[in-house]
Amino acid sequence: MTKPQILQMGALPEWDETPLNDTYEVHRYFDATDKASFLAQVGPGIQAIATRGDLGASDDVIAACPALKVISVYGVGYDAVDLAACEARGIAVTNTPDVLTDDCADLALGMWLALSRGIVAAEAWARSGDWARKGGFPLQHRACAKRAGVLGLGRIGMAVAQRLEGFGMQISYTTRTPRAEAGSWQYIPDAKQLAAQSDVLFVTLAATPQTHHIVDADVLQALGAEGLLINISRAQNIDERALLDALEQGRLRGAALDVLEGEPALDPRFTRLSNVLLQPHHASGTFETRRAMGQLLRDNLAAHFAGRPLLTQVNT
Repeated sequence: MTKPQILQMGALPEWDETPLNDTYEVHRYFDATDKASFLAQVGPGIQAIATRGDLGASDDVIAACPALKVISVYGVGYDAVDLAACEARGIAVTNTPDVLTDDCADLALGMWLALSRGIVAAEAWARSGDWARKGGFPLQHRACAKRAGVLGLGRIGMAVAQRLEGFGMQISYTTRTPRAEAGSWQYIPDAKQLAAQSDVLFVTLAATPQTHHIVDADVLQALGAEGLLINISRAQNIDERALLDALEQGRLRGAALDVLEGEPALDPRFTRLSNVLLQPHHASGTFETRRAMGQLLRDNLAAHFAGRPLLTQVNT
């Protein structure tokens, strides 16, 4: 029996590669030297695309696959997929929500605690011998019992806020409309107003044209010189130039970032700052979550080819 043909946009862990190759005729876009020629050759037979959130699928790729019916994304973010092209052609798009929520929320709090208490620098202080030579590490700021703003109260934002309750935080949030499940948390409709009454601002938004650079110079000014910014969402939600200016000029106490524009190539201004905690976009980077993400990616493909409803379709 002929296997369905799929286009794989980027490498996946071995535990996903093996079952994909067993089930489908996989065409590895990321291995092709001449990608245009490769697409011209295999595109007409492609029925599905398996991609990662950071890679997505461009209009050119979609256009080269006239038989394409579904794009299955490994990751919660699908902003790199040309949704307009998919909608025009009736192509379904799926992602892998829920399975990575807890790990993303855990890392958001871990970054906040590390930034607040200077944990990375303190570890280097002890390891380098500065503790013995220079004495105790410089005093840091308390993390708990502060005002937390959560910008975007989706699955990850909700999980972040729930964890923050255990630290005695006063929680406010911003979304398009108030969330009944937010209980006593204060709803604030505007990002600038949210920042103005936050000591630490957690950015947990999906990336859309409407959220591009939503954290701009005005929001950073409202957050203030003692404020902290934690981004566990998408890089494009932050105006990085405005953020760097604020950090360099002391108009913001610190930022912790798991996502950056142009990653993995970082703006060198970030690497020269001591008030920034940088992470290599690994919020979902645990064995448990990555296995679950791969399984859900494959389950969505299997559902499509079996004629069953998709498990996690995003462009319904």
